[in-house]
Amino acid sequence: MKRIGTIKDKFLREKSLTAPKLRGPQLPRTTRGSKAAGKATVKTASRDGKSSVQSLAKAFRLLEAIAASDADLTLSELAGAAMLDPGTTHRMLNTLVDLGYVARAEGKRFTLTLKVLDLGFRAIGRRDIRTLARPLLRTLVGEVSEAANLGVLDGSDVLYVERIRAGMTRLGVDIRVGTLIPAANSVIGWAILAFLPPTDVARILALPSRQRDFHTIGQPADLGKRLAAVRKQGYALGGSLVSNDMIALAAPVLDRDGFPVAAVSVAAPSMRMTADDLRDRALEPLRKTARLIASGLEASGGTVG
Repeated sequence: MKRIGTIKDKFLREKSLTAPKLRGPQLPRTTRGSKAAGKATVKTASRDGKSSVQSLAKAFRLLEAIAASDADLTLSELAGAAMLDPGTTHRMLNTLVDLGYVARAEGKRFTLTLKVLDLGFRAIGRRDIRTLARPLLRTLVGEVSEAANLGVLDGSDVLYVERIRAGMTRLGVDIRVGTLIPAANSVIGWAILAFLPPTDVARILALPSRQRDFHTIGQPADLGKRLAAVRKQGYALGGSLVSNDMIALAAPVLDRDGFPVAAVSVAAPSMRMTADDLRDRALEPLRKTARLIASGLEASGGTVG
């Protein structure tokens, strides 16, 4: 998974006008101004109309048509290549431009942005980070004897992409790989949000949560102060807002630009230790694990969404 539901996309858009053209070998290539551009069509497979969204299919036909061309195409050239009428093409292109997948180029032409690449890189990067992080999380669990987790931001939620238990110990919260938890209501979420620009944090927190596993009571009233403290000290520590009998400690996984691509956390029952006890025992191993994951990602070229 760009990195995060799409925070770094704005950086990618700035580079899009100077980026090399993306190509799709499945479509015939065209040249700027060529009459063949209007004849290069995208083949569509027959499908059950009741189980597919035709407007979505049309949008992807436009993206594929742009990718197949060596040159930027005009609206009329794209309409011909994608076998769409000009009106539909105009509306689809405006939508794709608004979403950041297509940019307007010189001469009323259109080009793909690097956000298209980002879709694939997110999926690849998420698999990469799991593979890289798993042995490091196991080592962390061996050092601190507590469960360890790896999470990435997915919209306004944290998505758990890896989890290692401490032996057969089961905690009070049933966290699994694939679990979603609101970033604003979780220590692991604070460790990510605290290192994002304030404008991005505000935008993310305005998004609806997709989690259905835990009852939450809304964002903490003092969330801004909590995030400021986390950013200053470099880690997040506190009681879980989704389970009263748990405490958690989390550290961000920062790339070379200081961007939080993920966070690592350890959790323990509050009846067994205090927050200070958990910090004293686990903070340095936790930070080391986060640094090793970041270094591994940089060395392998992996990214996270």
